[in-house]
Amino acid sequence: MEYNITKHAKTLELDAVLERLSFEAQSEAAKETAKKLIPCNNFAEVKDNLAETEDAYILISRFSAPSLYADISIPSVLTRSKASADLSIKEILLIADLLRIIRSAKDWRNNCSGSGDMLIDKYFECLYPNKHLEERISFVIKSEEEIYDKASQELYNIRRKKSACSSKVRDVLDKIIRGSTSKYLQEAIVTQRDGRYVVPVKVEHKGNVSGIVHDTSATGSTVFIEPMSVVEANNEMRVLEAKEREEIARILAELSAEISDFSDTLKKSYDCVIALDLIFAKAKYAFKIGGSIPKLNTEGRIFLKRARHPLIGQKKAVPVTVGVGKDYDTLVITGPNTGGKTVTLKTIGLFCLMTMCGLMIPVDDGSEIAVFDKIFADIGDEQSIEQSLSTFSSHMVNIINILKQCNNKSLVLFDELCAGTDPVEGAAIAKSILMNLADKGAKTVATTHYPELKTYALDTYRVENAACEFDVETLRPTYKLIVGIPGSSNAFAISKKLGLGDDIIELAKGQLTEEDIRFERLARELEIERKKAEDERIAATRLRSEIEESKKRYDNLENELKLKQKKIVEDSRKKANDIVNDARNRSASLLNELEEMKKAFNKENAGDSVENARKLYKDSIKKLEEDADPIENNVVGEKLKSPPKPGDVVVISSINRDANILEVDQTKKKALVMSGSIKMWVSFDELLMKKINKNKDIKKTRNVTGLMSRADRVVAGEIDLRGMASDEAIMELDRYIDSAVLSGITTVSIIHGKGTGVLRKAVQVYLKGHKNIASYRLGVFGEGENGVTIAQIK
Repeated sequence: MEYNITKHAKTLELDAVLERLSFEAQSEAAKETAKKLIPCNNFAEVKDNLAETEDAYILISRFSAPSLYADISIPSVLTRSKASADLSIKEILLIADLLRIIRSAKDWRNNCSGSGDMLIDKYFECLYPNKHLEERISFVIKSEEEIYDKASQELYNIRRKKSACSSKVRDVLDKIIRGSTSKYLQEAIVTQRDGRYVVPVKVEHKGNVSGIVHDTSATGSTVFIEPMSVVEANNEMRVLEAKEREEIARILAELSAEISDFSDTLKKSYDCVIALDLIFAKAKYAFKIGGSIPKLNTEGRIFLKRARHPLIGQKKAVPVTVGVGKDYDTLVITGPNTGGKTVTLKTIGLFCLMTMCGLMIPVDDGSEIAVFDKIFADIGDEQSIEQSLSTFSSHMVNIINILKQCNNKSLVLFDELCAGTDPVEGAAIAKSILMNLADKGAKTVATTHYPELKTYALDTYRVENAACEFDVETLRPTYKLIVGIPGSSNAFAISKKLGLGDDIIELAKGQLTEEDIRFERLARELEIERKKAEDERIAATRLRSEIEESKKRYDNLENELKLKQKKIVEDSRKKANDIVNDARNRSASLLNELEEMKKAFNKENAGDSVENARKLYKDSIKKLEEDADPIENNVVGEKLKSPPKPGDVVVISSINRDANILEVDQTKKKALVMSGSIKMWVSFDELLMKKINKNKDIKKTRNVTGLMSRADRVVAGEIDLRGMASDEAIMELDRYIDSAVLSGITTVSIIHGKGTGVLRKAVQVYLKGHKNIASYRLGVFGEGENGVTIAQIK
């Protein structure tokens, strides 16, 4: 017997899926093609078909679906056209519709920007628009019953003459119905009979109106007479009508010839439109069922992760995870009736067939499907209205045919294998069939109630048990499949729950063998342990999810706080810089005014005023810059614990400068100090004892030639040039670097402020050419950033 894929596909209800797929197609031809899809067993072709469906799925999700409706009668019209037949107006309009669809589909794909090259593009590339022919048809034909007057010059002239002739006839007839003859008329109207203009005359007065009688009313009381005065005009009208028909026929023949020249290309484009319609229908159906693309293989591996049967409502369908072909080649599913065994069986076979038809399947990512040469199904399913209860013999005939045709590239599905006969003999035959299929290398899934098959699955390599879960408390199946343990029919528990007497149930249990009792006990214990493990897994998953959610929430909060902090700092710095710039501008303006005053007044007095103003300006700028960009002090001092004495190293707190004490005036509580090259008297209150890192103390050398040694020379680790002009600042910096070199300092901080950047640039140009500077860089956060330059001394 030859393999019949259609029979087994119908058993697995592929036809019902294809019927639903057809609803998503636009064209009748695509609908019919969808219903007749046959699963393909060529791996490369299946892979390409799925890739095309995925392309359409992506395009729909980003750009919506294109319009792809094409009339099913178009192929026959193109066949007639190719045979040089003259097409009717309706047929030509169908071609115009096809040309419009071809053009719009091509434009739609060209407008799908950013989608890149796709496998589906081969169909769009075979769409050949013909804008000239499309516009020509639109210019000529107005509707299925009418041609435009300007379809040709000849037609325009004919219709203009017809209009003039018609007006002439009506004028003559209007005079008749309004003149003396009107008394003989049934009604004062002009009508037509057989395309000729007539007037309705009362039958008793037909002799009073000369003309030709063309018709009589149903009652016989009225005759329709063509007056002799309009006979010639009516004859002319008939001639013009004949010419009009001839001209229309000529125009249609001309259009038909143009279509004939393009018919082969139109046929290819039509076929591509139908193919695209089917592909996009598959993508639309995938959206409806929540489909995805499984991983393909040719090794017989099936793994369905949270599979939902597409013919069961999404809200009712219970996801099932099942596989075969990886760790085991045969899966024996057991459990109570209506527990979901048959649905699981059908889901496995149906999803393989759908994939081989190029359809996406409703599973989670990570699923895998094998492309089989042959798929067999023996399912006596009373749950399907299309199936009827089969006898043991009819099932056996089907099983025998399956055993003859299957091989290592086959998937075999049995529902209630060898049921309907003696249980002992049936179980023995069923076991032998599974063993035979395993020897052939086929992948097999079978449902059963036979305990012998459960034992076979436990004892045999690459054969596995699976159970459909059943809630005994509610007497309802959960429809969950548990792979790895045998199922139980739960007949005793169900019967007791329904009210069967305990004495009968105990008596029934006494009929069981010791082996049966031990097996059932083992199955129950396995189920209890499995439920415990499942509950613990769910609890652990929930806890892990809560922890991850909390961590994510705290991370977001931390990031948010950092961003807010950064924004506050930036806003504050910007505001402070604005204040500094404003003060700088106002101070500069004041100095300009003072310069003008200097010219107008006594040079000596004005010079003192300008100098005082300049000092005030520098102090203001320095204070504002310190507020706007505070620099962390590296030198920290302590309060004096005893009166200072000459030789002490102190810090002048008001300017944060290191200094050496030269003299002390205890009466005035002041000390003469030297900071750098500057000597000044400072109050004891402004002096702090400098903290010295003992690990970095430099041993004093004997003073020779009256010069200060490095240890005797005190130089601060930074210099502040803010408020100075560039030339003044460079001179001060030059002296400072010389002192730093002599003191052995290796790193100095040069504070020039941010401002306009002129002073910073002058300092860096000077440092770049200084022979004692090894390198320099801008400060980082906490050092003053680009308001400070850090220099390394050689």
